[in-house]
Amino acid sequence: MDIVFGGYSQRLPNASALGKIFTALPFGNPIYQMLELKLAMYIDFPSHMNPGILVTCADDIELYSIGECEFIRFDKPGFTALAHPSSLTVGTTHGVFVLEPFDKLEYRDLEYRSCHRFLHKPSIEKMHQFDAVCRPGNISQQDFARGDTPSLKLDSEYVYTDSLFYMDHKSAKKLLAFYEKIGTLNCEIDAYGDFLQALGSGATVEYTRNTANVTKEEAELIDTRQRIFHLLKGTSLNVIVLNNSKFYHIGTTEEYLFHFTSDSSLKSELGLESIAFSTFSAIPESSGNTSCIIQSILDSRCSVATGSVVEYSRLGPDVSVGENCIISGCHIITAAVLPAYSFVCSLSLKMNGHLKYSTMAFGVQDNLKKNVKTLSDIKLLQFFGVCFLSCLDIWNLKVTEELFSGNKTCLSLWNARIFPVCSSLSDSVTISLKMLNAIQNKSAFSLNNYKLLSIEEMLVYKDVEDMITYREQIFLEITLNTKKQSDLETS
Repeated sequence: MDIVFGGYSQRLPNASALGKIFTALPFGNPIYQMLELKLAMYIDFPSHMNPGILVTCADDIELYSIGECEFIRFDKPGFTALAHPSSLTVGTTHGVFVLEPFDKLEYRDLEYRSCHRFLHKPSIEKMHQFDAVCRPGNISQQDFARGDTPSLKLDSEYVYTDSLFYMDHKSAKKLLAFYEKIGTLNCEIDAYGDFLQALGSGATVEYTRNTANVTKEEAELIDTRQRIFHLLKGTSLNVIVLNNSKFYHIGTTEEYLFHFTSDSSLKSELGLESIAFSTFSAIPESSGNTSCIIQSILDSRCSVATGSVVEYSRLGPDVSVGENCIISGCHIITAAVLPAYSFVCSLSLKMNGHLKYSTMAFGVQDNLKKNVKTLSDIKLLQFFGVCFLSCLDIWNLKVTEELFSGNKTCLSLWNARIFPVCSSLSDSVTISLKMLNAIQNKSAFSLNNYKLLSIEEMLVYKDVEDMITYREQIFLEITLNTKKQSDLETS
């Protein structure tokens, strides 16, 4: 069995440098990452699976309950996908299965069904149009537990949404042969949208022209999609319905903060901790909402407000972190106030053979994926809730094409050159925080004297080895402190 992970991290940029599959989770010693959790969740799959490939997202967690003597089997030809009951609202941001009619009267926790067609991020109107919506009473005495959304009630309509899928060896070889025949792909192909929408007896070619969910539209996209459709047309899509399941998504800043701090559901399921393998005395708690500290060293006099997550960081005594912040890979030794809803993430860079640092800083609610096509439209972008054009004026930066990296007809916060390059990690954080505070206080702070990078460029120059070394240093120091504390308690 091969397992394939994929996806961008523009909605959770602290996972961008090392990849979402290496996202740190708040439990374990040493800290568990999403990779270990995925392998643990899927540990029973290979023994009930024919040769093939399992494709899963690196930012979701699937929890389910089935009978003691039952197993999830991936042994049918073609593709096989897991399906979870979800609200229609959740269906608009996921894949939705239109299932073939089912003749059994009693619905069970585990069912093997056939899929008529697959809808990729459909509107609620489209779900109704293609008969994807299940009516109340279809599942006997079932009240779906909380996962990505509040609990579904028995009087609610629902749909079955996707998570992971499997393709058998024959299907995988067919796709590999297609790739080898066309050579290099010059457009972005989505393993969910472009593979699964071609499957099932009701699949039609119309979806290939819908580019609403495409990150970047290239000239060859529609033609390549149509070729994949005709390649896979007629291949079966089997669906394993898990009626008693929960689906958690932590791929956005809002979801990440929600599940790690205020939501008790995932915390109780996995035993997530508020202080996970860290040196910090205590954290505030307010009506069940806490902060979350992951493999970090915090001075006992620093403060972290509720709803915030701090990972792989060192914070000094005069540091104050506001509510609902994400702080990653930072070293802050001087007095600093991090405004509520701040996202601050430091990266090590290798530039011309020299080690440098840069810290991305913006608001957790900023949309880094939103783009405009011309410089005159960048006023439509927002940075920390403020018109981006106003921010550039505060930073004394001119609006030119050189302000953006990459594609000059796709301008966004992701490729805006606004983050300074510094020689030390602590200086990098300090300068980026001054950028944020200038926006908050509407006071000028010139960036003219700094070498500036976009997040896109930071990821090109990233020095993964140095970032891992930094995390290992924190790990060793926490381990040593824990041992000293243990020795004192037993002496």
